[in-house]
Parts: sequence; C-alpha cells; structure tokens
Amino acid sequence: MGILLYIIPYIAVAVVVGLLFHRAAFWGIRTLSARLGGDSQLGADVLDRSYRPLQLLIPLLVVRAALPAFAPALDPVWQDGLRAALHTFVVAGVAWLLIAGVQVVEDLIGHRFSIDEADNLRARKIVTQTRLLRRIAVIIISVVALGIILFEYDTFRSLGTGLLASAGIVGIVIGFAAQRTLGTIVAGLQVAFTQPIRVDDVVIVEGDFGWIEEITLTYVVVRVWDQRRIVVPITQFIEQPFQNWTRETSELLGTVFLYVDHTVPFDEVRAALGEIVEDSEYYDGRVWKLHVTNTTERTVELRALMSARSAPDLWELRCEVRERIVTHLQETHPEALPRIRAELHDEAGRSERATPPQDMPDSLS
Repeated sequence: MGILLYIIPYIAVAVVVGLLFHRAAFWGIRTLSARLGGDSQLGADVLDRSYRPLQLLIPLLVVRAALPAFAPALDPVWQDGLRAALHTFVVAGVAWLLIAGVQVVEDLIGHRFSIDEADNLRARKIVTQTRLLRRIAVIIISVVALGIILFEYDTFRSLGTGLLASAGIVGIVIGFAAQRTLGTIVAGLQVAFTQPIRVDDVVIVEGDFGWIEEITLTYVVVRVWDQRRIVVPITQFIEQPFQNWTRETSELLGTVFLYVDHTVPFDEVRAALGEIVEDSEYYDGRVWKLHVTNTTERTVELRALMSARSAPDLWELRCEVRERIVTHLQETHPEALPRIRAELHDEAGRSERATPPQDMPDSLS
C-alpha cells in the first residue's frame, strides 16, 4: 500500500501534465490554422483522427520520461512491472496512431473521389481498393503491435520459442484448420485488385436487385431496393455468376412489352412512343425503338426499347412508358387493345362473327 501511495502522485502529475500539453498543442494548432485562414481538408482530418490516440500517447510518454525520477526508489519487481505496463500502453497507442493515419489516407481519397456523382466509375474502383487495403493495413498493424507487446514478457517469449520448435506440425494443423478462412481472405484480395464488384455497383444477387454497400475481406453487404440488406460471402462473387449492371458504365437499355390487337396502327404507336420517351426526364437521349417481336392468333407483341442513365432511371422510364402508351391507346385507338373474337350461331345454325370490344385488359411485362 505504501508503494502505491508513493507511485500514484508521480503518475498522476505526469498524466495531468501530458493531458494539459496535449490540449494546449491541439488548441494552438487549431487557433493558428483558423487565423491563417487554413481550410485544408487534410489538416482537419489529421487533427480529428489523431486527437484521441495522442490523448493516450502523450501522457504515457510523459510518464515514461518521468520514470527515472521515482523508479529507483521502487523494488526491481515493481520497476519491471511498471516498465512492462508502460511498454504495452505505448505500443497500443502507437498502433492506434498508425491506424488513424491509415484512416486519414482513406478519408482523403474519399473526399477526392466521391461516389455520389453521376459518373462515378473511377471513384468506385479507387474507393473499393482503398477500403479493402485499409482493412488489411489495420490487421497487419494490430498483429505486429500484439507481437511487440507479447515479446516484452518472458512467459510469452518462452512460449513462442517452444512453438517454433514444433513449427512443422503446428503449421500443418493450422493450415488445414484455416484453409477455408485463408481462401476467403484471398478471395477478398482478389476482389480488391480485379474488382468484379465495386462499392455502389448495381447487382442482382439471390434474385434481388440492389447496390453494393460494403465490401470486407470475408463478406459483402448488398443494399436491396426495399432497404433490406443481404450479407453474401465474398467467395460467392468469385465462384458463382451474378449480374453487375454497372461493371463498365451505369447506362442501360430496357424493354417494355405490349400485347395489342392485330388492327393496331404500328406507325402511330411508334410515333407516340417517340414523343413519350423524348419527353421523359429519365431518358438519356441515346436510343429508342419499337419492334414487332411476335404474333399469336389473338395478339401482336410489341417491344419498346429505350435507354437511361442508370438502373433507377430505367425503372422509372419503363413504368412511365407502360402507363402512357396504354393511356394513348385507350384514348385514340381503343379497338387496338386485345380482344377476344367469337363466332355465334343462331337457332337455324347460321354463324355470326362477334367481336366484343375490350373484353381483355391490356397485359404488360
């Protein structure tokens, strides 16, 4: 108890001095930056990310610098324990600061390449690689820091020497046990560099349409259009086929199928389609066409082809075309909508052809 009462005042004073120095340093830097009119995003990110790690690290360094002032009065056991504790926390603080530096780089790239823009293909490539590389860097820094901390303790150092003696057997066992995990991590690295998917790509996975929201080394989060999230193992994007609607560009072609009567005036419907498409805010001005793609004994199949800047715009455009084309036919050519033709017979057996108007509602795909 006496030893604790001797140590605590020194440590408390050193910690207070370190915290005051930390606060004063950051206050001075921010004040000087404001007076100089500095609005650098990099400077702001560095200050924000490094504030907490340095709030831990600076007091620890002050305590370590003050250690020679009171450590000689302690027993060797207490000295070793205090030095080991300081070593552990300092290494953890340095690791935290390095991770903050990696996050600053990620933030800087995120500000430089925004995925919120319309033409964001290059930005999505770079952001995807940056996020995955940041996760790898965090893992490496954490593992190295843990190794440095454990190496300080004789118990763990001896344990490591014993493990190295049987490294062959242990390596084989770990290799079999971690085979699937290592395969998943390798798949994550493959996705980072070959990029079959990127952040904000539009994909169809498990039959659902959505956007790539997050890519990690082991799984991918897909945000579905109805705000659900699908978590998919990253190996699925390497081993199984999937649809990527924005692999090279976000521009898409879409179709609307109409089923009409054989008497439909094709040229007039084509002209009406052109007016509807070109009047729409969702049309990108590239292409639209109308084709007769099939006929049956009852209907003619028309396929309207149109283009849009993105998948959401294409969806809206297709819905608008369906609605306005059907409305146009109802108002100008109701007889061109699908009908059921029948042949009636009177009591004398004479036939009479009948064509009930508009018995069948319009069918769209």
